[in-house]
Formats: sequence, C-alpha cells, structure tokens
Amino acid sequence: MLPLPMGPLYNWPLSAPGHQAATATAGGRRKTLAAMGRALRHRNYRLFFAGQGLSLVGSWITRVATGWLIWRLTGSEAMLGLIGFAGQIPTTLLAPFAGVLVDRWNRHRTLVVTQVAAMLQSAALAATALSGTITVGWVAVLSVVQGVINAFDMPARQAFVVEMVTAREDLPNAIALNSSLVNAARLVGPGIAGVLIAAVGEGWCFAVDAVSYLAVVASLLAMRGIQPRPARERSTVLRDLGDGFSYVAGFPAIRAFLLLLALVSLTGFPYVVLMPVFAREVLGGGPHTLGLLMAASGVGALSGALWLAARPSVLGLGRVVVVAGATFGLALVGFGLSRWLWLSVPMVVGVGGGMMVQMAASNTLVQTLVDEDKRGRVMSFYTLAFFGTAPFGSLLAGLLATWIGAPMTVVVGGAVSLAGVALFARKLPALRGQIRPIYRRLGILPPIAEGLQQTDPMNMPAEQ
Repeated sequence: MLPLPMGPLYNWPLSAPGHQAATATAGGRRKTLAAMGRALRHRNYRLFFAGQGLSLVGSWITRVATGWLIWRLTGSEAMLGLIGFAGQIPTTLLAPFAGVLVDRWNRHRTLVVTQVAAMLQSAALAATALSGTITVGWVAVLSVVQGVINAFDMPARQAFVVEMVTAREDLPNAIALNSSLVNAARLVGPGIAGVLIAAVGEGWCFAVDAVSYLAVVASLLAMRGIQPRPARERSTVLRDLGDGFSYVAGFPAIRAFLLLLALVSLTGFPYVVLMPVFAREVLGGGPHTLGLLMAASGVGALSGALWLAARPSVLGLGRVVVVAGATFGLALVGFGLSRWLWLSVPMVVGVGGGMMVQMAASNTLVQTLVDEDKRGRVMSFYTLAFFGTAPFGSLLAGLLATWIGAPMTVVVGGAVSLAGVALFARKLPALRGQIRPIYRRLGILPPIAEGLQQTDPMNMPAEQ
C-alpha cells in the first residue's frame, strides 16, 4: 500500500475551491436528474410510464417486422408505401371525429379498450404469420384495423396525460418523458426485431408484441383516483367537430405549430417506410442493418427527448421547434445522399433527434395553450397533423421512389421540410404577442419577469 501523502496537499480543508466545485457539479447533476423525472412523482403516471414502456418495445418490433415481411414477400417499394398508407389512412379519416368522442367519453376507460383491441390485432397478425397463411392482403387488412384503433387511442392518450399529472407545471416534463419512452423503445425494439427476424422469423415478433400489451393494460387497471371530468353540454358530433376546427383555425399559434408538423410529417417522416430499401439495396445489408438504422434513429430521438425533459419550462420552445426542424431537414438530405453505413448512421441519428424534438416541443406548446374543454378535439387535430398526413406521405414516397429512387425521394422530402421550417421561422415573432398573455394567465411568465425581458436586450422573449 502506498503511504498517504503528507504536507499541504494532504491537509487541504474540505472547503477548498476544487472540492466546492466538485460538490456543486454533483449537486447540479442530481438536480438535473430530478428535474428530468419530476412527472414520475404522480403515481398514476408512474404506472402508465412503466406499462407503456414495455408495450412500445413490442410495437416497434412489429413495425420493423412488418416492413421486412412486406419487402421479403414483394420486393416492391410501392407496396411498402401502400401498406403504410393502409395502416395510417383510418387515422386521417377518423381522428377528428374520435377527438369529439374523446372529449365526451371517459379517457381512462377508452384507453383500456383500445389497448385490449390492439393486443388482439397483434395476436391475429402473429397467428397468420406462424401458421404460414400470412399474405400481403392479410397484412393490409390488419393494418387498417390497427389504424382504426389508433384513431381513438392517440388523442385519448395525449389528452389523458393531464388527468394522470395533476400539477400543471409537471405537464411539459410528462410529455417529454412520453417522448423519451417512445424513443427508448425505438432504440431497443428494432434491435430485438432484427435478431428475432433472423433467428425465428417475423411471426414471433408479432407474438411478442401481443404479449407486451398486457403490461399497459395492467397499469391502466391499477390506477386509482382518476377524477371524472365536468359534464359538458350535449350537442351533435358535427357541431362539436366544427367548434374544434374553428378553435384551431382561429388560434394562430396552435394553427402554425400544427401546419408545420403536418408538412414535415407529409414530406419528411415517410423515410421510415423506405428503410428496408436503404438497408438492402443502398447499403447492401440485411435485417441487422435495418435494425441498426432504426436503432440509430432511436438514439437521436431519445437524446432529444431527454434533453427536453430536463428543461424547466416551456419558455423558448418556439425557437427549439425551428432549430429541431432545420436539423431534421438537413440530416434527411444527408441521409438520402449517403452511400456508406458509417455516414448514414449519424445522419439518421440527426433525423430521429430533429423529428422527435420538433414533435414533442410542438405537443408541449399545444397542450399548454389549449383550453381544457377542447383538449381532446385539438389533440385529435395534432394526431391528424402528425399521423394523419403520414399515409399520403407513405403512398407518395413509395410511388416517387419507383420513379426517381428511394435516395432522391428522401432528399426531396428533406428539402421541402427545410422550406417549411424557414417559412415558420419568419412567422414566429408575430406569434409571441398572442402567447405571452396566455403564459401570464397560467403563471408561466409573471408580469415582472416579462418586463425585465423586454428591457434587457440579452434576454429573449418567451417564444423565439
């Protein structure tokens, strides 16, 4: 054993500057970690977080397995786009009406029903695949069924967050943690899918997904203390739908966030359906390459979501939307131009991070600004913007890829996304005036703090 050092260095007091700096750094890290998980203080949200985490891994396994199955059966880019269209078009058609019903129904009960229905859908997919009777037609039909389920599940899930997280100041953190959960699953699920596909085939991927739904159903049934929402004045579905549309159309900030999200989802996000083409044809790999690309996208998205979870407030998220959207577009162009795996992987990390940060930041801002009695309907329009435009994007991407190739299709999508972000950035300063009074009313931006921001040129306004 070496002797302990003696002399001045050994006799330094514990309050020496170096020790104080290390202690402060450790304390800062603990505070950051605590801030990242503050929504987990709420018991019902903790249950949902745990159950949903397992279920989402299964969902990503099925997503990768479905794409690989269709490509193996057909070898057609157009068919990949068509199956993506079949699974997403019900959300486009039904989401606005589903939002009206979500504002009327018990959201907790609605989620239990949708999760059980999704479990049965995955079980049917597994049964046909394992029995050897799977066809492209069966995949298309079951994809449509899942799309119908998602049309109700997505707005209900988004609106239910405020019932699990009763402290409004924890809502942004809960939304960011949800995004982190999705992308942690996105990181883990594709890798598992690649191993399972190579070892035992796509059918067992679908079976694992079906079993994973038991976790989220159990977590929902274990919740307690869900308060019934105040009864609403009864009216027709069409009237409620019209009121929701008028509300979104007449609210410039919400309208702008949703329109940008819809454009990026339409032109940029369909790169996912072309991933099997990139894995096999562009990069010369197989299912493991596909899993690696999907996992890389998940790494970027998870990193971005965790960064959002650590932010203490919604202030400044407008500027975050712009930066994230630009990152997504630039990385998508780079991915489309790459022909080397070592370059494609970091590009996909940027694509995943940019897309998820833009989506989650937009979600947080919309949920912060919306009136409670219209939350379900507005979140159905959010679902329509993010998921509802995707079927047309998938169909367009599949058809365009047969004409100009998958790489150039992705490049065009990234360029259009960049143009949309540039237009949104020009309009953003005009939205601040509408957002600030709402932030003051909610206590997010106290009047004295706003006054200091207006007089200090080094402090930027609430929404950049």
